[in-house]
Amino acid sequence: MDLAFFYFLILGFAIFMYVLLDGFDLGIGILFPWFEEQDQRDHLMRSISHVWDGNETWLVFGGVILFAAFPAAYASILSMFYLPIMIMLFALIFRGVAFEYRFKSDRSKPWWDIAFSAGSTIVAFCQGILLGSLVQGVPENAITASSWIWLTPFSILTGFAVITGYALLAACYLYMKSRNEIQQRASSYAKRLLLVIVFFMLAVSLWTVIAQTDIRHRWLDGMNPILLSPLPILSIVLGVITWRSLSNTKFESRPFWCVAGLFLLGFAGLIVSLFPYLIPRQLTFMEAAAPDSSLIFLLYGVCIFIPLICGYTLWGYRVFAGKIEDYQEGY
Repeated sequence: MDLAFFYFLILGFAIFMYVLLDGFDLGIGILFPWFEEQDQRDHLMRSISHVWDGNETWLVFGGVILFAAFPAAYASILSMFYLPIMIMLFALIFRGVAFEYRFKSDRSKPWWDIAFSAGSTIVAFCQGILLGSLVQGVPENAITASSWIWLTPFSILTGFAVITGYALLAACYLYMKSRNEIQQRASSYAKRLLLVIVFFMLAVSLWTVIAQTDIRHRWLDGMNPILLSPLPILSIVLGVITWRSLSNTKFESRPFWCVAGLFLLGFAGLIVSLFPYLIPRQLTFMEAAAPDSSLIFLLYGVCIFIPLICGYTLWGYRVFAGKIEDYQEGY
């Protein structure tokens, strides 16, 4: 139980780090069509060219933890969501190839722009689909049911919500890393996206509370509304701070960290709603956990690689701190 809970926390940490870090660089691709001029698109690509591949390390690490520590959940999730996961992986491949070729291309650059933008958007939408399907719950016979069981109105809603959230992260990142016109446009887009993400957060929360009886009881029974009230209250506070900071260039980094806080609060709300399930109403993390001998063996790798990944991630962002300069070429 103790080791299983430890790996549950590690999995949650890996997922949040991936959503935060790869979220804003996927968001850059989502915002790509909103910047029509080629030099602006070059600026957007340069802003993440030094971190995008390192950010995806957290996706690999999270997958390894799920596979090694919770093999039953890994097998069930991949079986139920095989198609959207494969679409997401192919989109990641196209996006990665676009990074490598776009900086060196000339006539084919518009095609790589499309590959980068479409790949980023598809990845975000697939991740939202997976999130919505898991929150909504899947039938126990989902493996033998239709392969489209994951495609529902609610999962489509969460798909667009994730796209909007990643685009908001990217706009705040550009506001922090850019100057002049791009910074001003990033501020304008971030304000619009902030309003849209507030709508999506309200819509998803209300839909979930109304449609899912167990989640409704967890949030509304007894003293729970008072105990859990800090989550929505802090979300409102961070939203207001973000809006005001986007109009004041003295606090260029504040919007990004406030939106990161919004993601963290949303993630905390998700854990409150679903704990202790990895697959809601079917499989808890205790039931999905590998034998203790396997968890102990895995512990050595976790203790080595988490500090290593965190270390080079922090070092990389520190080395490339500051504004993105447009005289730089490629990587």
